[in-house]
Amino acid sequence: MGTEINRRRLLGGAMGAAAGATFLGTGAPFLTATDAAAASRTAAGPGTSGAAGSSGGAQTSPLWREFRARPYTHPQIPYVGRAGFLGGRTHFPRLPVVADVRDYGARPDGSADAAPAINRAIAAAGRRGGGTVLVPPGTYRVDDVIRLGYDNVVLRGAGSGRTTLHATRSLTELIGPYGSRYGGNKSSWSWAGGLIWICPDARRRSLTDAIRAQAWPFEGWTGNERDEWHTLTDLAAPARRGDWTVSVEDPSALRRGDRVLFQLADDDTHSLLRHMAGDVEGAADYVWADKTKLTSYVPYEWPCRVVSVDRWRRRVTLDRPLPLDARPAWKPRFTTLVRPVTGSGVEGITLDVVETPQSQHLLDKGYNGVALQCAWDCWVDDVTVNNVDNGFLLVAAKACTLRRTRVTGRGSHHPYCCREGSHDNLVEDFVLAQRTVPAPAGTSLHGINVEGLSSYNVWSRGRMEMGTFDTHRGMPFANVRTEITVDNTGAHGGDASAGPLYGARFTHWNVTVSNERAGCVKIDDVAPYSATVGISEVRPFGQIDVPDFTGPLHSRSESYGHPEAVHPRNLYEAQRAIG
Repeated sequence: MGTEINRRRLLGGAMGAAAGATFLGTGAPFLTATDAAAASRTAAGPGTSGAAGSSGGAQTSPLWREFRARPYTHPQIPYVGRAGFLGGRTHFPRLPVVADVRDYGARPDGSADAAPAINRAIAAAGRRGGGTVLVPPGTYRVDDVIRLGYDNVVLRGAGSGRTTLHATRSLTELIGPYGSRYGGNKSSWSWAGGLIWICPDARRRSLTDAIRAQAWPFEGWTGNERDEWHTLTDLAAPARRGDWTVSVEDPSALRRGDRVLFQLADDDTHSLLRHMAGDVEGAADYVWADKTKLTSYVPYEWPCRVVSVDRWRRRVTLDRPLPLDARPAWKPRFTTLVRPVTGSGVEGITLDVVETPQSQHLLDKGYNGVALQCAWDCWVDDVTVNNVDNGFLLVAAKACTLRRTRVTGRGSHHPYCCREGSHDNLVEDFVLAQRTVPAPAGTSLHGINVEGLSSYNVWSRGRMEMGTFDTHRGMPFANVRTEITVDNTGAHGGDASAGPLYGARFTHWNVTVSNERAGCVKIDDVAPYSATVGISEVRPFGQIDVPDFTGPLHSRSESYGHPEAVHPRNLYEAQRAIG
């Protein structure tokens, strides 16, 4: 693992140098030609003829050779080379220090509630236009939510081993009970909200106001009722997955650097949902009409940035290739979205939650860790959460990076959760530690979760001492898990009304399974148009994942039983070199 991390840092030297006080300048290139060439040479290594990630004489994967020939349109492997903060930059900006929480009344001895002081310091930094808020070494008691709702504000401790926020109250106590918009007696704090909450202030207030009024909201990019948007322009011609440039009816409302939503609606035959499943034969026979939770997720909403606008030819170029085809039947368009929070982060902190027994499944009280909601180009680095109901939650999050994160303590429901249309995020160098107490009866453990039409997300270089690869219905698609060791003990979740477990182009690449359990990891016989490459030899015991679609799935398996033979070792790192 050390070799891969060192290679990652070398790549960061080429691709992250421009990150600084102006790192969110509109229209700035993500990767110059010089950077790309240097990154490619670094990732390839000596004697590999351009194939990334040499590994002790292992043969280059045939699937990888196929992918390099057509990286944006490969049928089984998604292009995730730009996942993460600002297209995957490896260095986060070091913004100037503008506030110290002690100057606002926070005490580092745990003797008094420091949450008001910390929130005042964050607000002061936000009003100044951004900067770093220092939380020096010590233990700070927090009896309220820590709110990061401003752009370019970093909450920085002295390191996860030196700065601790000790949280004493749950979100149920602080905000109120949170029911489900889909009915039943479930608590939505089982998958939403954080005691550190990175979310635009206006969006967070609208959410919490609705929760207090028991008007259970949608949580994503277009408001509590999904109606806070208007059309900027329709597409003028069909486009294909992998296209970077599209034709539009009227480019007058678009500017270079704009953050917009690409929207696709479904039709009466559910051809969009079938397309998300790879248009496999079995998707035509699948019963979509009664999957009411799934159909509530469409229109599909994919946030993207405008790189350039050619007004004469009415063409718009984006920062990433299209995630799906854009067919006229799906009314492809660019729209507005709720204003996201951008360029903010949390660093060098442990969030230690008062220890309480884990709640019964779906009845969590909301002793949650860090939530990133309507957050774009934000990050979390060197952060541990302890004794939480849910650890790190990506909720309608875009292009965020979670690095060097840990979930520890008494056990959690969702250690990592990625939902509600979260796209292009990166979770790397993560640890899900073995629980410190036995699991109470009636509780559930998932692992690294993805659901709700979330796409093009990556989990890389992880150690999971429990849990599983939780694909949680809601038909997420085009997600990657790579270079992970897992003691595969968890189970996937998901309501039957949320539809299929997997859409197309899920890839599990270089996965070591320490207990030989196949479920949720070996997916070539479950997921359509997927790739299972270099996983340990496993056996089907305790299985609950079964195919949703009949007939051929067109999935691929390679180097089964031999993770050590996979080359390149890390699919995301190798894709980074492509640019």
